[in-house]
Amino acid sequence: MNKNNIITVKNAEGDSDTQAEILIQNKIDYTPKVSVIIPVYNVEEYLCECLDSVVNQTLKEIEIICIDDGSTDNSLEILKEYAQKDNRITVIKQENLYAGVARNVGIENAKGKYICFLDSDDLFNSKLLEKLFLKSNKYNVDIC
Repeated sequence: MNKNNIITVKNAEGDSDTQAEILIQNKIDYTPKVSVIIPVYNVEEYLCECLDSVVNQTLKEIEIICIDDGSTDNSLEILKEYAQKDNRITVIKQENLYAGVARNVGIENAKGKYICFLDSDDLFNSKLLEKLFLKSNKYNVDIC
């Protein structure tokens, strides 16, 4: 692990802190409207469809934070390939500590006005983030 890219995230009392490594940092130069956090574990069969549904959103001012939770299949390689093509993607790696811990790592790194979670074997309608963002702003809500 490159020590410059190691992040430590506090977990619930009694649980040890999580150490994760940022493998690829996004290259955006704006404050994202939404940070999409995707925990990933052994989902190579579904991952491309999931990522396509996020990178093709009508809302473009987003960041996509993918946390590989110790996958043993090709999931991490797929994440790296997508990050090379889309500068909004951050790829983080941690040992297998389960989705909740991976989400915490994503939250710790999120810079968006809003946070949205997506499971890596699921997908979004192409207009979902735009609709959620517009409604959240219109009604000045914290949760949508």
